[in-house]
Amino acid sequence: MVLALDYGRRRIGVAVGTSGLGTATALGAVAATAAPEWAQLDRLLREWAPGRLVVGLPYNMDGSDNELTVASRAFAGALAERYGLPVDLVDERLTSHEAAAELRAERRSGVRNRRVRRKDIDANAARLILETWLRGRAGGISGQQQRGEQQ
Repeated sequence: MVLALDYGRRRIGVAVGTSGLGTATALGAVAATAAPEWAQLDRLLREWAPGRLVVGLPYNMDGSDNELTVASRAFAGALAERYGLPVDLVDERLTSHEAAAELRAERRSGVRNRRVRRKDIDANAARLILETWLRGRAGGISGQQQRGEQQ
């Protein structure tokens, strides 16, 4: 079981999946005001008991870091320290845009009955991040190679 997190300053999108089946499901979003709502994250980790966490890194389009990239890395470090689990980082450029487009298309087609909310977009972005990670695993690409970082 793998839990993916799309870190944001207001909300953290959450998705769960399995590397064996290669599937991912959006779960929802956790509040994040001055800091993540750790109690909500604690509950999610107890409930799903993941063996690994995946956190999206929101690079600029040119591949450079921005303020949120730095904050996401710090969040990933805090997760690793708090839960003692491996944390992989995945390039997540444009996942929120793709997530919003998917959900709006579902709404237009009638598959989705309710309006698209920010927390739905964040959860769907976490699902897309996890699917990217799962595809990388299936292709034999390590998390380090997947995000293009040097050791």
